Amino acid sequence: MTITDLYPSRGATEVSTPRKDPVVWGAPGTPGPISDIGLQSFEHDGFLAVDQIISDDEVAVYHRELERLVTDPEIRADERSIIEPQSKEIRSVFEVHRISEVFANLVRDERVVGRARQILGSDVYVHQSRINVKPGFGASGFYWHSDFETWHAEDGLPNMRTVSVSIALTENHDTNGGLMIMPGSHRTFLGCAGATPKDNYKQSLQMQDAGTPSDEALTEMATQYGIKLFTGKAGSATWFDCNCMHGSGDNITPFPRSNVFIVFNSVDNAAVEPFAAPIRRPEFIGARDFTPVR
Repeated sequence: MTITDLYPSRGATEVSTPRKDPVVWGAPGTPGPISDIGLQSFEHDGFLAVDQIISDDEVAVYHRELERLVTDPEIRADERSIIEPQSKEIRSVFEVHRISEVFANLVRDERVVGRARQILGSDVYVHQSRINVKPGFGASGFYWHSDFETWHAEDGLPNMRTVSVSIALTENHDTNGGLMIMPGSHRTFLGCAGATPKDNYKQSLQMQDAGTPSDEALTEMATQYGIKLFTGKAGSATWFDCNCMHGSGDNITPFPRSNVFIVFNSVDNAAVEPFAAPIRRPEFIGARDFTPVR
């Protein structure tokens, strides 16, 4: 079966394409944790901040589990762990909901998965999960990018029917490398220039290269949309659309920034073959198990 590529990318030139998909797929008034006003805000801005999605006691449980995972030699040796090039410390651990029953329970929590179902208007599965660790004194950031550009080009997600949540396990200050999003940028898809190298994921998970927008395009988008920096205490969360232009800076403060990151995709938007890459990425980065979260 041939599937039309609605969002061309990784060609000879950078291409801007208007969004062809809804932002909120669920019907208005559908019961769930997000109010109608919250859904309208998500549709307009591409993100929704939640002051407290889990309690202080729960934060402590998840933070202990994060510390256990990143100090476990077996986890460090696992291919699902990404190591900082400079400090040689763990930067991310992928497929954390399969490694840890503690984080699997968080994925199944109705406060979490219920919001994903509301936004996407269907049952959902986990396309990707990870814990991110940004220790103080020099942990590197993530350069500006649209997740969907990568997930479309390299994982084969056909449509923009995917939502991410970043749940803070430490306080997000305005100085320790927090998440930045360009509000409204989710309405335009920026197809990046340049072919995808084989096994690009091995480099991109440490330092983004392929799929990186040009300085000119980023300047134009930032001028049009502005930049929002997210702060909040541990237990807060930011939900954001898959096509938001976002990034984060280095953390040169003494204060660590750690979070759990979960990507929910609609079961009606299951991955096909990559649209602009020679091979699929590993399943721990782009899932091929489309079993709904229950």
